[in-house]
Amino acid sequence: MTINWKGVMPAVTTKFTENDQLDLNMFAVNIAAQLDAGVHGIILGGTLGEASTLTNDEKRILVRETVKIVAGKVPVIINIAEQATTTAKEVAKQAKEDGASGLMVLPPMRYKADGRETVAYFKAIAHSTDLPIMIYNNPVDYGIEVTLDMFDELLEECPNIQAVKESTRDISNITRIKKRFGDRLAILSGVDTLALESLLMGADGWVAGLVCAFPAETVAIYALAKAGKIDEAVELYRWFLPLLELDINTKLVQNIKLAEVATGIGTEQVREPRLPLFGEERAHVLEVIRKGLEERPKLPEYKQYL
Repeated sequence: MTINWKGVMPAVTTKFTENDQLDLNMFAVNIAAQLDAGVHGIILGGTLGEASTLTNDEKRILVRETVKIVAGKVPVIINIAEQATTTAKEVAKQAKEDGASGLMVLPPMRYKADGRETVAYFKAIAHSTDLPIMIYNNPVDYGIEVTLDMFDELLEECPNIQAVKESTRDISNITRIKKRFGDRLAILSGVDTLALESLLMGADGWVAGLVCAFPAETVAIYALAKAGKIDEAVELYRWFLPLLELDINTKLVQNIKLAEVATGIGTEQVREPRLPLFGEERAHVLEVIRKGLEERPKLPEYKQYL
Protein backbone atom coordinates (compact mmCIF):
# COMPACT_ATOMS: atom_id res chain seq x y z
CA MET A 1 0.00 0.00 0.00
CA THR A 2 1.40 3.43 -0.95
CA ILE A 3 0.53 7.11 -0.61
CA ASN A 4 1.79 9.93 -2.79
CA TRP A 5 3.07 12.08 0.07
CA LYS A 6 2.80 15.49 -1.55
CA GLY A 7 0.56 18.53 -1.68
CA VAL A 8 -1.70 20.03 0.94
CA MET A 9 -3.10 17.71 3.58
CA PRO A 10 -5.45 19.44 6.02
CA ALA A 11 -5.26 18.49 9.67
CA VAL A 12 -9.01 18.90 9.96
CA THR A 13 -10.97 20.00 12.99
CA THR A 14 -13.61 17.81 14.58
CA LYS A 15 -17.07 19.37 14.50
CA PHE A 16 -19.33 19.16 17.56
CA THR A 17 -22.98 19.98 18.13
CA GLU A 18 -24.15 22.20 20.99
CA ASN A 19 -24.84 19.07 23.06
CA ASP A 20 -21.26 17.81 22.52
CA GLN A 21 -21.96 15.12 19.93
CA LEU A 22 -20.09 14.70 16.66
CA ASP A 23 -21.54 17.10 14.08
CA LEU A 24 -21.14 14.91 11.03
CA ASN A 25 -23.22 17.21 8.83
CA MET A 26 -20.92 20.22 9.25
CA PHE A 27 -17.92 17.90 9.15
CA ALA A 28 -19.06 16.77 5.69
CA VAL A 29 -19.48 20.39 4.58
CA ASN A 30 -15.88 21.14 5.51
CA ILE A 31 -14.44 18.02 3.90
CA ALA A 32 -16.34 18.82 0.70
CA ALA A 33 -14.81 22.32 0.70
CA GLN A 34 -11.34 20.81 1.11
CA LEU A 35 -11.86 18.44 -1.80
CA ASP A 36 -13.26 21.21 -3.99
CA ALA A 37 -10.15 23.30 -3.33
CA GLY A 38 -7.91 20.45 -4.51
CA VAL A 39 -6.30 19.12 -1.32
CA HIS A 40 -4.21 15.99 -1.63
CA GLY A 41 -5.25 14.13 1.54
CA ILE A 42 -7.20 14.41 4.78
CA ILE A 43 -5.60 13.97 8.21
CA LEU A 44 -7.83 13.12 11.17
CA GLY A 45 -7.25 13.03 14.89
CA GLY A 46 -4.46 15.55 15.32
CA THR A 47 -4.27 18.40 17.81
CA LEU A 48 -6.66 20.43 15.67
CA GLY A 49 -9.00 17.45 15.66
CA GLU A 50 -9.10 17.55 19.49
CA ALA A 51 -8.06 13.90 19.45
CA SER A 52 -7.16 13.84 23.14
CA THR A 53 -10.83 14.44 23.97
CA LEU A 54 -12.30 11.93 21.49
CA THR A 55 -13.32 8.43 22.41
CA ASN A 56 -11.94 5.55 20.39
CA ASP A 57 -15.41 4.98 18.92
CA GLU A 58 -15.64 8.63 17.83
CA LYS A 59 -12.27 8.42 16.10
CA ARG A 60 -13.38 5.32 14.24
CA ILE A 61 -16.64 6.99 13.20
CA LEU A 62 -14.69 9.94 11.80
CA VAL A 63 -12.44 7.65 9.78
CA ARG A 64 -15.37 5.73 8.33
CA GLU A 65 -17.33 8.88 7.51
CA THR A 66 -14.33 10.53 5.86
CA VAL A 67 -13.61 7.44 3.78
CA LYS A 68 -17.22 7.58 2.54
CA ILE A 69 -17.06 11.29 1.75
CA VAL A 70 -13.77 11.27 -0.13
CA ALA A 71 -14.77 8.13 -2.07
CA GLY A 72 -11.20 7.33 -3.04
CA LYS A 73 -10.35 10.82 -4.34
CA VAL A 74 -7.61 11.38 -1.73
CA PRO A 75 -6.01 9.32 1.05
CA VAL A 76 -7.47 9.40 4.55
CA ILE A 77 -4.81 9.44 7.27
CA ILE A 78 -5.45 8.97 10.97
CA ASN A 79 -3.11 10.26 13.67
CA ILE A 80 -1.77 7.90 16.32
CA ALA A 81 -0.84 9.61 19.60
CA GLU A 82 -0.84 6.98 22.31
CA GLN A 83 0.93 6.27 25.58
CA ALA A 84 1.32 2.51 25.21
CA THR A 85 2.82 0.65 22.27
CA THR A 86 0.13 -2.04 22.46
CA THR A 87 -2.60 0.60 22.21
CA ALA A 88 -0.89 2.27 19.25
CA LYS A 89 -0.71 -1.07 17.43
CA GLU A 90 -4.41 -1.67 18.09
CA VAL A 91 -5.28 1.79 16.72
CA ALA A 92 -3.28 1.01 13.58
CA LYS A 93 -5.18 -2.27 13.17
CA GLN A 94 -8.53 -0.51 13.59
CA ALA A 95 -7.51 2.21 11.14
CA LYS A 96 -7.00 -0.36 8.40
CA GLU A 97 -10.30 -2.07 9.25
CA ASP A 98 -12.08 1.28 8.95
CA GLY A 99 -10.59 2.05 5.54
CA ALA A 100 -7.82 4.52 6.38
CA SER A 101 -5.11 4.88 3.75
CA GLY A 102 -2.25 5.65 6.13
CA LEU A 103 -1.08 6.75 9.56
CA MET A 104 0.58 9.80 11.05
CA VAL A 105 2.45 8.68 14.16
CA LEU A 106 3.72 10.74 17.07
CA PRO A 107 6.34 9.55 19.56
CA PRO A 108 5.00 8.07 22.81
CA MET A 109 2.78 10.47 24.73
CA ARG A 110 3.45 11.63 28.32
CA TYR A 111 6.55 9.50 28.88
CA LYS A 112 9.58 11.23 27.37
CA ALA A 113 11.18 8.27 25.65
CA ASP A 114 14.86 8.31 24.76
CA GLY A 115 16.09 7.67 21.23
CA ARG A 116 16.29 3.88 21.59
CA GLU A 117 12.79 3.68 23.04
CA THR A 118 11.33 6.03 20.43
CA VAL A 119 12.81 4.00 17.57
CA ALA A 120 11.51 0.76 19.13
CA TYR A 121 8.04 2.33 19.45
CA PHE A 122 7.92 3.40 15.82
CA LYS A 123 9.27 0.03 14.64
CA ALA A 124 6.66 -1.88 16.62
CA ILE A 125 3.85 0.10 15.01
CA ALA A 126 5.33 -0.12 11.52
CA HIS A 127 5.87 -3.88 11.81
CA SER A 128 2.27 -4.36 12.98
CA THR A 129 0.69 -2.90 9.80
CA ASP A 130 1.22 -2.49 6.09
CA LEU A 131 -0.31 0.98 6.09
CA PRO A 132 2.05 3.78 4.97
CA ILE A 133 3.34 5.91 7.83
CA MET A 134 4.32 9.55 8.25
CA ILE A 135 6.37 10.24 11.39
CA TYR A 136 5.43 13.49 13.14
CA ASN A 137 8.67 15.15 14.25
CA ASN A 138 7.78 18.00 16.60
CA PRO A 139 10.33 18.31 19.42
CA VAL A 140 9.14 21.84 20.23
CA ASP A 141 5.70 20.71 21.38
CA TYR A 142 6.31 17.07 22.30
CA GLY A 143 9.86 17.11 23.65
CA ILE A 144 11.21 14.25 21.54
CA GLU A 145 13.25 14.82 18.39
CA VAL A 146 13.50 12.13 15.74
CA THR A 147 17.06 12.64 14.56
CA LEU A 148 18.49 11.76 11.17
CA ASP A 149 20.33 8.81 12.71
CA MET A 150 17.05 7.55 14.14
CA PHE A 151 15.41 7.89 10.72
CA ASP A 152 18.34 5.96 9.23
CA GLU A 153 17.55 3.01 11.46
CA LEU A 154 13.80 3.25 10.87
CA LEU A 155 14.01 3.51 7.09
CA GLU A 156 16.36 0.56 6.86
CA GLU A 157 13.92 -1.76 8.64
CA CYS A 158 10.49 -0.28 7.90
CA PRO A 159 9.64 0.30 4.23
CA ASN A 160 6.19 1.58 5.16
CA ILE A 161 7.70 4.57 7.00
CA GLN A 162 7.64 6.89 4.02
CA ALA A 163 7.29 10.50 5.17
CA VAL A 164 7.95 13.00 7.93
CA LYS A 165 5.81 15.86 9.13
CA GLU A 166 8.69 18.26 9.70
CA SER A 167 7.94 20.59 12.61
CA THR A 168 11.36 21.20 14.15
CA ARG A 169 11.09 24.91 13.14
CA ASP A 170 14.57 24.53 11.60
CA ILE A 171 14.27 25.19 7.87
CA SER A 172 17.77 23.86 7.25
CA ASN A 173 16.60 20.45 8.47
CA ILE A 174 14.76 20.05 5.16
CA THR A 175 18.06 20.29 3.31
CA ARG A 176 19.68 17.84 5.73
CA ILE A 177 16.89 15.31 5.19
CA LYS A 178 16.99 15.68 1.40
CA LYS A 179 20.77 15.39 1.34
CA ARG A 180 20.74 12.27 3.52
CA PHE A 181 17.70 10.39 2.24
CA GLY A 182 16.87 11.83 -1.19
CA ASP A 183 13.39 10.73 -2.24
CA ARG A 184 13.26 7.86 0.27
CA LEU A 185 11.64 10.13 2.88
CA ALA A 186 9.00 12.61 1.77
CA ILE A 187 8.85 15.87 3.73
CA LEU A 188 5.67 17.69 4.60
CA SER A 189 5.93 20.99 6.44
CA GLY A 190 4.01 20.97 9.71
CA VAL A 191 4.31 24.64 10.63
CA ASP A 192 1.91 27.02 8.88
CA THR A 193 4.14 30.06 9.31
CA LEU A 194 7.10 28.28 7.69
CA ALA A 195 5.18 26.49 4.96
CA LEU A 196 6.17 28.49 1.89
CA GLU A 197 9.78 28.67 3.02
CA SER A 198 9.73 24.90 3.48
CA LEU A 199 8.24 24.28 0.04
CA LEU A 200 10.87 26.48 -1.58
CA MET A 201 13.60 24.50 0.19
CA GLY A 202 12.28 21.24 -1.19
CA ALA A 203 9.45 20.07 1.06
CA ASP A 204 7.01 17.86 -0.82
CA GLY A 205 3.89 19.11 0.89
CA TRP A 206 2.18 20.90 3.72
CA VAL A 207 0.17 19.51 6.64
CA ALA A 208 -1.87 22.65 7.13
CA GLY A 209 -4.06 24.18 9.83
CA LEU A 210 -5.67 27.37 8.46
CA VAL A 211 -6.59 25.35 5.40
CA CYS A 212 -9.56 24.29 7.53
CA ALA A 213 -11.03 27.75 6.96
CA PHE A 214 -9.18 28.81 3.79
CA PRO A 215 -8.72 25.70 1.65
CA ALA A 216 -8.41 27.38 -1.76
CA GLU A 217 -5.83 29.92 -0.61
CA THR A 218 -3.71 27.22 1.02
CA VAL A 219 -3.72 24.96 -2.02
CA ALA A 220 -3.04 27.95 -4.27
CA ILE A 221 0.17 28.78 -2.38
CA TYR A 222 1.37 25.20 -2.75
CA ALA A 223 0.44 25.01 -6.43
CA LEU A 224 2.05 28.34 -7.30
CA ALA A 225 5.23 27.52 -5.41
CA LYS A 226 5.63 24.14 -7.10
CA ALA A 227 4.91 25.69 -10.51
CA GLY A 228 7.70 28.23 -10.03
CA LYS A 229 5.27 31.14 -9.72
CA ILE A 230 7.20 32.37 -6.71
CA ASP A 231 6.24 36.04 -6.78
CA GLU A 232 2.55 35.15 -6.88
CA ALA A 233 2.99 32.60 -4.09
CA VAL A 234 4.86 35.11 -1.92
CA GLU A 235 2.23 37.80 -2.43
CA LEU A 236 -0.55 35.43 -1.37
CA TYR A 237 1.48 34.12 1.56
CA ARG A 238 2.11 37.65 2.86
CA TRP A 239 -1.63 38.27 2.93
CA PHE A 240 -2.15 34.92 4.66
CA LEU A 241 0.56 35.22 7.34
CA PRO A 242 -1.46 37.03 10.06
CA LEU A 243 -4.09 34.31 9.74
CA LEU A 244 -1.48 31.56 9.72
CA GLU A 245 -0.12 32.89 13.00
CA LEU A 246 -3.43 31.90 14.62
CA ASP A 247 -2.15 28.32 14.30
CA ILE A 248 1.04 28.98 16.31
CA ASN A 249 -0.83 29.40 19.57
CA THR A 250 -2.06 27.22 22.42
CA LYS A 251 -5.62 28.23 21.46
CA LEU A 252 -5.14 27.18 17.83
CA VAL A 253 -8.28 25.02 17.90
CA GLN A 254 -10.51 27.85 19.08
CA ASN A 255 -8.81 30.31 16.71
CA ILE A 256 -9.21 28.17 13.64
CA LYS A 257 -12.77 27.21 14.49
CA LEU A 258 -13.65 30.92 14.64
CA ALA A 259 -12.10 31.30 11.20
CA GLU A 260 -14.16 28.35 9.93
CA VAL A 261 -17.31 30.07 11.16
CA ALA A 262 -16.30 33.26 9.32
CA THR A 263 -15.86 31.39 6.04
CA GLY A 264 -19.04 29.37 6.48
CA ILE A 265 -17.54 25.89 6.73
CA GLY A 266 -17.45 25.21 10.46
CA THR A 267 -18.84 25.87 13.91
CA GLU A 268 -17.28 27.28 17.05
CA GLN A 269 -18.12 24.34 19.29
CA VAL A 270 -15.11 22.88 21.12
CA ARG A 271 -14.97 20.07 23.65
CA GLU A 272 -14.07 20.79 27.26
CA PRO A 273 -11.65 21.40 28.83
CA ARG A 274 -11.31 23.78 25.88
CA LEU A 275 -13.73 26.69 26.04
CA PRO A 276 -14.68 29.23 23.38
CA LEU A 277 -12.59 32.40 23.37
CA PHE A 278 -13.91 35.46 25.16
CA GLY A 279 -12.98 39.03 26.01
CA GLU A 280 -9.91 40.70 24.54
CA GLU A 281 -8.50 37.41 23.29
CA ARG A 282 -11.63 36.75 21.25
CA ALA A 283 -11.77 40.32 19.99
CA HIS A 284 -8.17 40.11 18.78
CA VAL A 285 -8.73 36.87 16.86
CA LEU A 286 -11.94 38.17 15.31
CA GLU A 287 -10.13 41.31 14.19
CA VAL A 288 -7.38 39.28 12.52
CA ILE A 289 -10.03 37.23 10.72
CA ARG A 290 -12.07 40.32 9.78
CA LYS A 291 -9.06 42.06 8.30
CA GLY A 292 -8.03 38.92 6.45
CA LEU A 293 -11.47 38.57 4.89
CA GLU A 294 -11.58 42.27 4.03
CA GLU A 295 -8.24 42.03 2.20
CA ARG A 296 -8.82 38.55 0.80
CA PRO A 297 -7.22 38.47 -2.65
CA LYS A 298 -8.67 37.15 -5.87
CA LEU A 299 -6.96 33.87 -6.58
CA PRO A 300 -5.30 32.99 -9.89
CA GLU A 301 -6.35 29.84 -11.74
CA TYR A 302 -4.12 27.73 -9.54
CA LYS A 303 -5.69 24.34 -10.26
CA GLN A 304 -4.00 24.22 -13.63
CA TYR A 305 -0.72 23.66 -11.74
CA LEU A 306 -1.94 20.78 -9.57
